[in-house]
Order: sequence, then structure tokens, then C-alpha cells
Amino acid sequence: MMLRWIKAIKWHLETPAKAKAEWRRDRRGLNAEDPGIDCTVAEAVRWLGRAQDNSMSQDGGVARDYNLLKGCWNVSYPETTGYIVPTLLDYACRTGLAGPRDRARRMLDWLVSIQMRDGSFQAGLINQNPIVPAVFNTGQILIGLAAGVQEFGDERYHTSMCRAADWLVSVQDRDGCWRKYPSPFAKPGERTYDTHVAWGLFEAARIETDRSYGEAGMMNVRWALSYQRDNGWFDACCLTDSTQPLTHTIGYALRGLLEAYRYSQDITLLEAGRRTANGLMAAQGVDGFLPGRLDASWRGTVPWTCLTGNVQIAACWFLLDGWTGDRRYGSAASAANHYVRRTIVLDGPAEIRGAVKGCFPADGGYGMYKYLNWACKFFIDAQLMEQNYPAGRDSVKLKAD
Repeated sequence: MMLRWIKAIKWHLETPAKAKAEWRRDRRGLNAEDPGIDCTVAEAVRWLGRAQDNSMSQDGGVARDYNLLKGCWNVSYPETTGYIVPTLLDYACRTGLAGPRDRARRMLDWLVSIQMRDGSFQAGLINQNPIVPAVFNTGQILIGLAAGVQEFGDERYHTSMCRAADWLVSVQDRDGCWRKYPSPFAKPGERTYDTHVAWGLFEAARIETDRSYGEAGMMNVRWALSYQRDNGWFDACCLTDSTQPLTHTIGYALRGLLEAYRYSQDITLLEAGRRTANGLMAAQGVDGFLPGRLDASWRGTVPWTCLTGNVQIAACWFLLDGWTGDRRYGSAASAANHYVRRTIVLDGPAEIRGAVKGCFPADGGYGMYKYLNWACKFFIDAQLMEQNYPAGRDSVKLKAD
């Protein structure tokens, strides 16, 4: 009892006021009202702009996070800046706004400028030392480069895209796995969530149809499926603890698998994706809550939720609704989006207004007391997909067919 009191006093004395305020807010529970898609997405896009403008490295990239404990923005994060690009381009296309499109171009110009000589991109933050290449980070940036080529037709982006894709193909093992050049910030070993790297190769393959990018991506997905259990759960699918993976990395694995189906139209991939998606639906609460970590029986192992994983998985459910006509997926996705929207602050300080925390409550086990740029990105993606539901179901299905 005495130790508990000492810890409580220490926390009270050492924790900054902003972090304590967020802790108290979360202890009161979710916001009573859902603020809706339009205003939360608009504010989330503006927050990404502030993250770009306020990055401590001031280079055109997007700050990794805003940290309530430190009270400051971080430096730019190449990996996530890469896949933020298509989100901003999508939003610009939908709204006709020039600002998000211009921001995406600044991000692309920065990414091209930091590409390594062999075509790879570095692990970690832009100030990481030593600088080492990473397969996963390169794959995520490849998604953005391919979007940049399609949007702007800039030869610099095309050359950078091909160099990155060529490097990924060159370092891939014969069975489709990427064992070389892992992230130094993840637990060593094979990673089934690298299917999200394969997605980058599929995007490049749509532009460069005569290269082997698509085949390499499919090799990786086939390899990953050898780790999928009958109930849809993936082994080797976490940054730190594969016995209870984060929904964030499960979301990566599932989206890569679904993109492989979109690319190949192989029905066995759709069926495999449904097995994983069904397991995730079984873990979801009636209010949209999804535990931040799940075990091999799809049971939650933690009392907090990973907001990033929620919206990543929501996007996958929306895709499956469109491709299969099974409305259960759309309902689960809408519930997940509704839950996350109720965590968004729309009237607070600029650093947190429209932002998405790593977890709820803020002192949970992923991105503790941080507003993450990729959480915001995936939030926007899932909300824009919901705007197409159910009216957009047929159009989504046609794209897949």
C-alpha cells in the first residue's frame, strides 16, 4: 500500500500538466457525442499539416508524434511520411483543396532527397544514428512514391520508386520472406506483417507492369500464409510479443493480404483474409472497442485499445464489405470508427486538436501519451472509406473485380 502511494505521489509530481489532463479526460470515458466524420477528418488533416510544419527537423517530412510527457513535437519519420502521401492526395481529390496536395508533394520531394544509394530507405527517425536500411520502412515509402508517380507524373518520383522496388526484390529470400535488413526497433525474427511491404510492390507493379514487382509481392504473401492458422490468426505478427500481437501489426498483415487479393484476384487470398477478419470481429465489443493485443484464440489480453489498429482493421472490414456484400464487415467497421471518433478532441490546443492517440486510455501500452502521425493517417483513411458506405459498396467491388 505504501509503495502504491509513493508511486502515485511521484507520478503527480513528475507528470506534466498536459499529460495529467489527458489522463483525467480518458478516465471520464469516451466523449458522449460522436462528432461525425466530416469535422474530425478535416481537423485530422489539419493536424497532419501542423505535424509537418512543426517537425523538429524542419525538412518537409511529418513529425513522428506530439509527446504530452515532453511537451514537444518529434523529428520527421520517413516511413510514415511515405504512406501519409496517398492519404493527403485522396483527401485533396475528394475536396478539391490544393493545400493537402501541395503538402504531399513537399513530403515526396523530401523522401526522394533522403533515399540511400542502393535504393533503400533508412530505419527509424530522420536523426537516427547509425543510419541503416530497413525493408519495412522502404516498403511503406514505396506506397507513397507510387501514389506520387500516379498523381504528378514526376520522373524523379518514378526513378525513386523503381530504385526502392528493385532493392526490395534484390534482398528478398527465395521463399518470399524478407529476413535481411529488419527494423532495429522490432524483435528479431521473421515478420508476417511484411505483407504491408508487399502492398508497396503491388502499387509499383501497376505502374511498371513488365517488372517482377508483383511476383515478388505475391511470394511474400504466400510465405506469410504459411504462418496463418485455421482460425485466421498469424504467427510472427508483432513488433515485440508474437504471443499477443498488437492489432496494429495484425492490421498491417491483413491489409497486405487483402491488397494481394485486389492485385491478383485469387479467391483463396480473399478467403484467407476473411478468416482473419472474422476472428477480429469476434474480439470486438458492442461499442466498437477492440483490445489492443489479442491471443491466438482472438481473446483480448489487455484492457486498453490500440486506436491505430482499430482504424486499420476498420478499413479492412470496409474493403471486405464491398468485395463480399457481407454487411457484418461494414457494421463492425462503422462501430470501430465510431469508437475512435469519440476519442478525438476538436476544441483543445493545436498540438492535440484532431489528433489520434496511440492508445485509449492514453497510459495504455502503445504510443503512451503520444499523438502518432500514422494513427492520424489511418484514421483519415477509415473515415473516408465510411463515407462511401453503403453507397460506395458497388464501386469498391467493381475496382476489385
